[in-house]
Order: sequence, then structure tokens, then C-alpha cells
Amino acid sequence: MVHRSLCFAFVLAIAAPVAPASAQTYSGQKARRHFITVSIDRLHTQPLHFAEHPLADLVGTEVASAQFEDFDYRTRDGSVLIDVAEFKRRGRGAGVTLYPFGLSVGPALALRGSFEDLPDIRIAFDGAGAPPDYALTEARAYDLSAAVYVADRSAGWGLGSHAFVGGGLGRITSGLRTGDRYFGEAGGGFSSGPLGLELSVKFAMNRMTDPVDHRFLTVPVAIRGTLTF
Repeated sequence: MVHRSLCFAFVLAIAAPVAPASAQTYSGQKARRHFITVSIDRLHTQPLHFAEHPLADLVGTEVASAQFEDFDYRTRDGSVLIDVAEFKRRGRGAGVTLYPFGLSVGPALALRGSFEDLPDIRIAFDGAGAPPDYALTEARAYDLSAAVYVADRSAGWGLGSHAFVGGGLGRITSGLRTGDRYFGEAGGGFSSGPLGLELSVKFAMNRMTDPVDHRFLTVPVAIRGTLTF
């Protein structure tokens, strides 16, 4: 009986420290750091405050929307009628994002270079003192931005997520005119292994000086397919 008790106590003495040691040394596999993401973007762009910018800029006076008319806007005094013949909402883009200190779990700095299509815009003016018709076609913006990412990537093909907010500057080129812009952007997405899907919303103020100094505010909503290394 004494011998059996001693054996039982000896087994407990050996097993007792083993369980805590095993629990302390175990940890889940952490995702490795990534340093570059390549994206292909599909855009759907909305105009914002279009009567103020660019319509009022182009005619040189306040503009109001028209209801149940053959035209879209008119000046406050009714002397100029404005018809927005085209505002193309769909576009494409692409970009490369660099993470100088790596992206894994937690916050990370991101630097992005990208391009995106701007909407084709055609505006017709009619009336006394109306400016020439306006057209912006085949315009493209080339942007540089900085952002802060907060990521929770998973090792292997596990499901990870991230969110970001940032802003930057861009240059606009088209066959007719050039300009510049500044913008803010925020979004987030999911990833599995190197593949991911991201949604972003950008508020961009675009400025041009031809035929007169004018601006227009665009809100492109982008769905991005991403590949991260």
C-alpha cells in the first residue's frame, strides 16, 4: 500500500510541471511580414456639389438644378441653361502599395502609387452670355499617397483583414487639358494567403485652369483585387 502511494506521488510530481510548461511554450503561428501589394481597381464615381463645381465656376455665377425641364441646371437669373450630356461613372485603375516596415499584425505605414480613370464629362451651355461647351475626355489621374494600415493577417491561407485611412496628391492628364488634385481615402478588406479583396472610398478635389480656373469633386468607390508579397 505504501509502495503504491509512493509511485502515485512520484507520477504526480513529474506530470505537474509538464502541463504548465507545455502551455507556456505553445503559441499560434504568426503571419510573416509583407512589403508590397499590387492591385487592379474597378471604379464607380459619383459627382458631389456639381452645381457649385464645376458649373458655377464655368459660367461665373450661381447655378441651381432644374426640375422637370429639358435641361439639368440653370443660372439663378435664368439666362444660361445647362445640360450635362455625359458623366461617365465607371472606370478602371491600378496601383502598387509599399510597406516600408512590413505589414503583418497591428499598425503599418503604407506608401501607394496609383492611376485611375476620371469620368468623361460633357456639358452644353445655351443662352445669352453662355460659355463654350465643355468636354473632359480620356482623363487619367496619377496619384501618390500615404496611409496608416491596421492589419490582422493570418499565416498561410487563413482569413485576415485590414483597414486604412490616408491621403495624397495627384496629377491629371487628358487629351485636352491638365490639372492637379488632392484627396483623402479610407477603406478595408479581407485576405487569404497572398490574395485579397478591398473596398475603398476616395474624396478627390480636382482642379484645372482651362478654359477658366475650375474644380470638380469626385467620389470614386473602388473594388480592388489585390496580390500581396
